[in-house]
Amino acid sequence: MSLFSGFIPELIMGFESLVAHKLRSLLTMLGMIFGVGAVVAMLAITAGAQKEMMAYIDLLGVNNIIIEAKESVDRNELQERRSKSPGLTFRDFRAIRENVQGLEALTPRKRFKPLKVLPKPSQETPLLIGVQPTFLEINSLRMVEGRFFDSEDDARSAPVCVLGEAAKVNLLGYEPAAGKYVKVNDTWLQVIGVLAQQATADSDVEGLEVVDRNNLIIAPLNTVMRRFEDNNSYLKDEIDGIYVKVNQGTDSVDTASVVTAILATTHKDAGDFNVVVPAGLLEQKRRTQFTFKVVMICIAGISLLVGGIGIMNIMLATVLERTREIGIRRAIGARQADIIRQFLTEAIMISILGGLIGILFGFTLSQVIAKAAGWSTVVTATSIGVAFGVSVGIGLLFGIYPAMQAAKLDPIEAIRYE
Repeated sequence: MSLFSGFIPELIMGFESLVAHKLRSLLTMLGMIFGVGAVVAMLAITAGAQKEMMAYIDLLGVNNIIIEAKESVDRNELQERRSKSPGLTFRDFRAIRENVQGLEALTPRKRFKPLKVLPKPSQETPLLIGVQPTFLEINSLRMVEGRFFDSEDDARSAPVCVLGEAAKVNLLGYEPAAGKYVKVNDTWLQVIGVLAQQATADSDVEGLEVVDRNNLIIAPLNTVMRRFEDNNSYLKDEIDGIYVKVNQGTDSVDTASVVTAILATTHKDAGDFNVVVPAGLLEQKRRTQFTFKVVMICIAGISLLVGGIGIMNIMLATVLERTREIGIRRAIGARQADIIRQFLTEAIMISILGGLIGILFGFTLSQVIAKAAGWSTVVTATSIGVAFGVSVGIGLLFGIYPAMQAAKLDPIEAIRYE
């Protein structure tokens, strides 16, 4: 208790000094407020970006490999590519299945944009995709109603489908959908199940087209291949995608290199496909995120440095202003350590108050950035602790020199000072 009570006079004097010079104290704190606020906001932005990154990687599947066909945009480009490569085909799918080790599951994909759908969609027309039953396992999907189609449905090209959550509401409303029918182009499909809502990517990443995974009509691959006619088939590959899931413990990046080598050979380097590896994207995004974080922290650190210099300047001015007071305290028995503690306490109080206001400012700034730029921001306890700790450390560091200068004053000369 006696140890704590020894600091009480310094705390009182420090508080009285701040109150006596309100405007000067506020201006001194501004550097700390902006610096701490910038640190909190920048860390909130990087934490939000990391959260989105992890959600996207989870969406794609960290053990997955996705092969996407690069569709031709016109006949000339198609002819140029077809002179080298037949495009993505079932032959590629079989070559991967038979020659690549460590695969747990895989499926081709054929995608169509329907010309008309009944019931009439209340929003954007759902996308029709044809896949094999392994699609459910590869993408870790969950059913909330009915069932997913099986290999028997695929083998007999059954006119059945599974709806994404948004497609179900878009076409059939909020009532149970299993057993009802939807008409895609000229083909009626019976709805046998509905998928749980899934996260969806917000932007194009590494050759992957942005698709609302909730607004899908998913049918057996053979059903789509045999019951639907592609009006622009001369511009399309036989299949437009392949999903691959590797076994646990198998390096998906190395496996993707083998897949790429196989396809590059069969396609004769025509450049008509992309191989996307979520695990590789994760590492790449981490590196980019780390660089961004370092740059932002450096910018915020400059603000804190300026704030620290401001504290040093004002404390030096305070020492000069209160030279006579220091001399009187020394004359009546105050030690050099007491003088140092007094001025350090004032410097730290400025940085603490500035840090607290800065945290509030940083939180507000992160919310404004989130709404104005559409970025995801996450203010974490770690970012608040780091920013506040740095602000207190800055106050302590930049308060030491003025405090030492005050303690070194000769008591007799200080009392004579006018």
